[in-house]
Amino acid sequence: MNKDLIRTLAECAAACNFCAVSCLQEDDVKMMERCIRLDLDCAAICKMAAEYVSRDSTLAREVLDVCARVCRECGEECAKHSHMEHCRMCAEACRRCEQACQQG
Repeated sequence: MNKDLIRTLAECAAACNFCAVSCLQEDDVKMMERCIRLDLDCAAICKMAAEYVSRDSTLAREVLDVCARVCRECGEECAKHSHMEHCRMCAEACRRCEQACQQG
């Protein structure tokens, strides 16, 4: 079991959930819609990937490949809003997680 990968996935899920909730508190929530949607997708796939990795599923590699893609898209979107601390932190977590998924 890859504990570092599981930890990185959990940290990314937490950062994405925090970012989504924080985006909902911004003045122009409509502008943040894509960010919020990707945050929620990313948190969900990270949690699922952690479960697959933790039980050494034969499908873990495929789930990690999808997770890396979602992390990349979420990170790119959050980077567009990096003037907001929650988006900057989320983008960084997504980049770390994307790399961990590719290596995992």
